[in-house]
Amino acid sequence: MSAAGAVVRGAGEGEHRSFCGGGLMTFKATSEETGGAFLLFEDRMTGGKVTPLHVHALEDETFYVLEGELLIHIDGVEHRVGAGGMAMIPRGIPHAFKVASAAARVLTLLVPGTAEAFYRAASEPATAETPVDSNVDFARVRAAAEQTGGMKLMGPPPFGG
Repeated sequence: MSAAGAVVRGAGEGEHRSFCGGGLMTFKATSEETGGAFLLFEDRMTGGKVTPLHVHALEDETFYVLEGELLIHIDGVEHRVGAGGMAMIPRGIPHAFKVASAAARVLTLLVPGTAEAFYRAASEPATAETPVDSNVDFARVRAAAEQTGGMKLMGPPPFGG
């Protein structure tokens, strides 16, 4: 039996955070709320936003694309994932993504929720009205990753111009 309580949030509800890696996250269910089982957040991003090539040692990561399109690089292979599509990357597999459309809205699930410390260290409190910033502060992403162990950076974004 889980020690976690029920979590119910409507559209737009949840803790909003401006991510230094570009995007506006809304935490829909935190690790604390789920008893550590998972972290679930919605991410609004603008076109061209990229992540560095990285790996999660402890978490499986799933992206469900609500709007827009992502180009997802998984272990050397690129996949286009549009609205209604998903990609699950098991822990230990190098990956990165790029927003291939003008904007995207993605639901991200990390199991277990141990990477939440990374996302908090790499973001600032925000509101639903905070503009979505596509500029990535790679130095802060690296510092947050090293500080929390939430991920290991493997290299720059693997996408061509």
